[in-house]
Amino acid sequence: MQITDTILMIRPVNFRMNEQTAVNNYFQEDLDLKNATINQKAQQEFDAFVKVLRDNGVNVIVVDDTPEPNTPDSIFPNNWISFHADGTVALYPMFAENRRNERRGDILDILEEKGFQIENIVDYTSAEEEEVFLESTGSMILDRVSEKAYCALSERASEELFIEFCEDFEFTPIVFSANQPVDGKRKPIYHTNVMMCLAETFAVICLDAIDDKKEKKNVLNHLKQDGKAVIAISEKQMHHFAGNMLQVIGANEKRFLIMSSAAYGSLTKDQIDKIEQDCKILHSNLETIETCGGGSARCMMAEVFLPK
Repeated sequence: MQITDTILMIRPVNFRMNEQTAVNNYFQEDLDLKNATINQKAQQEFDAFVKVLRDNGVNVIVVDDTPEPNTPDSIFPNNWISFHADGTVALYPMFAENRRNERRGDILDILEEKGFQIENIVDYTSAEEEEVFLESTGSMILDRVSEKAYCALSERASEELFIEFCEDFEFTPIVFSANQPVDGKRKPIYHTNVMMCLAETFAVICLDAIDDKKEKKNVLNHLKQDGKAVIAISEKQMHHFAGNMLQVIGANEKRFLIMSSAAYGSLTKDQIDKIEQDCKILHSNLETIETCGGGSARCMMAEVFLPK
């Protein structure tokens, strides 16, 4: 299946703006608040977001972060781990050194205690020694049905390691570059999942971010080949995290597209109507998390596809 009804989320204890990720995450902004206040606001946003998901029947597994080691971005677990329907877990190399501490073996124990089967672990983390990175479903958008993987190359998404992943998991790789304006220049977008979301029947994508016409055409061709309706968003909408969405299954097999309130507020009526032809939209205020963390709703959810 392309989507799941079970999500892993990490409740933060030391959330703040991470200076190690800010060097190439141009979505991050500094807030003139004490770190303790920022963390408290992030926890409030996190708890409200989890409530929205659970109220609609999504199975959310919440694991509390630990005070030590200090991991300001632990709220974004989808960057270091992915779970697959054959029982495989993949672990990924992270660009920021302090994000590598987010990887926790006890989370696998928690999932097994809840009845999920883990048959195999594929570990790519040794690539960090060569300064080669691939940040899981932040760097890659997986079409699990058509067995294709989309990746916008960046410092956090190595083409070589992406190809290796695709060979290991039997995905067809679709590689491109996606950029955003920074101080008058076009610079790589740090994660593919802030400019692209793939649902069962449609794709939300910032085509304006793909500057190369051949690459843009190739991405569009693959989406259309697989029967996806394409909902194009602008770069301005992307900066409100309108690309950072995730489709999930809730109560009674109902489909939902999850996003932040900022993302929802940036959408046009036509875009909302197109999405709601297929599924209901759920959104929650994530302002502090988005501003300091440079990530949004999708980044906070690691999809669990493991068999029971």
